Amino acid sequence: MSFYEVSETFGERTFDVERGDWIRLLTHCRDEGYEYFDWLTGVDDPPEGFFVVSHVYNPTAQVRVLLRTWVPRADPVLPTAIGVYRGADWHERETFEMFGVRFDGHPNLVPLLLPDGFEGYPLRKEFILAARVAKPWPGAKEPGESAPARRKTLPPGVPADWDAPSSTSLPASFEARALSEADAAAETRQPQEPPDG
Repeated sequence: MSFYEVSETFGERTFDVERGDWIRLLTHCRDEGYEYFDWLTGVDDPPEGFFVVSHVYNPTAQVRVLLRTWVPRADPVLPTAIGVYRGADWHERETFEMFGVRFDGHPNLVPLLLPDGFEGYPLRKEFILAARVAKPWPGAKEPGESAPARRKTLPPGVPADWDAPSSTSLPASFEARALSEADAAAETRQPQEPPDG
């Protein structure tokens, strides 16, 4: 029996494991030829926890797979993948900083992108953006509120007194011109005799 589950979405395979088998899955994939580590990140799955997802590639077979595990919000900890894929270093630091998922055994799990003293995890869905506290979202409306009516404007060059024709009828002058052009075209088309062969 396999220690992982496989699913396929849009032609790409995803391997899901319990968090205790995370390093085992990474090692198995690397040993099977998936030696190119592309990325690793977190995905907030409120309210219970987070998915940790990694993308690896087999350059010989030209096949890519997603590797995924889940960690609970109360204890978001995984072992570091640096021993399997050295390139996971930066990605684990970013995932720790943005989601709060800790990677046990990481040699330098310190903030990477955010300023010193920053509090919180900005990619968690419950994180409140400071800009939205100071200035409300411009599209937000309370129930029952409606947006003010927009002023109707005409395209450049259209006279202000022009009345748009309905979508089902054309002005009489257009219809008359269209009919006369069609008649003229029909008169110029005469049946032709096949060339003598």
